[in-house]
Amino acid sequence: MNPTQAQPVLNSRRSPLKFFGLVFALSVPFWLLGAVTDVQLMPTLPISALMTFCPMTAALILVYQENKMAGVRTLLKRSFDFKRIKAMVWYVPIVFLMPGIVVLSYGVLRLMGPALAIPRFSVLAALVISLAFFIGALGEELGWSGYITDPLQERWNALQASLLLGLVWSVWHFVPLMQAHRSPEWIAWWSLGTLALRVLMVWLYNNTGKSVFGMALFHAMINVCWFLAPVFFPSIAGLITAFAAVIVTVIWGPRTLTRFSRHSLTETANT
Repeated sequence: MNPTQAQPVLNSRRSPLKFFGLVFALSVPFWLLGAVTDVQLMPTLPISALMTFCPMTAALILVYQENKMAGVRTLLKRSFDFKRIKAMVWYVPIVFLMPGIVVLSYGVLRLMGPALAIPRFSVLAALVISLAFFIGALGEELGWSGYITDPLQERWNALQASLLLGLVWSVWHFVPLMQAHRSPEWIAWWSLGTLALRVLMVWLYNNTGKSVFGMALFHAMINVCWFLAPVFFPSIAGLITAFAAVIVTVIWGPRTLTRFSRHSLTETANT
């Protein structure tokens, strides 16, 4: 190799604190914009939600510092790295786990007695919303999954890394949630579910060849399902999601969340 060529930066050299700090700093202008206007991107989605592209922006800034444009191109290419998903069976939880959680939450609510609206939406509207949410999910997952998940896992085990990332992910949403007039109790239950979702996402990430595309697709399904759901009780959904995360952790093991994966971490393509 030409000695003048840029060398890839080891994940262990990446600072989670630096990345998280930059994400929050980049988000401040959007939080301020949400504070001075009531404009909504969608119902219950304040304009401050445009911060969704801040994790990607932070990651691109840092990879440029690490490896110049070669690093930027490498990270952006991971937006559609679906070839990393060798076992197609993993598309089942990627696509259907969140709808399953939503349907189960809806069923529990029906058993509790309250009259609930029947979900109604057009296929075209669902497709348009899905595309919009997938683009937004890439804005987050190029940072959360593509840049910082592996450095966190090199410092701690997979469960610990996912819980830390899930905590940061939750807190990062607090300002937009408050601007959407969510109550502290609502936010607390939502945070439980969000923490559990990140555990599930790291499980999927580690078992799909570390595919950012897969994580963006799963992330988009989260938002699509809750947006189309006729009612959302974060307490019920949070507990169901947390239960799912516990099952995954027990079965696949907290160290790597890949105990029964046919494609171990050592077989994963270099990031």
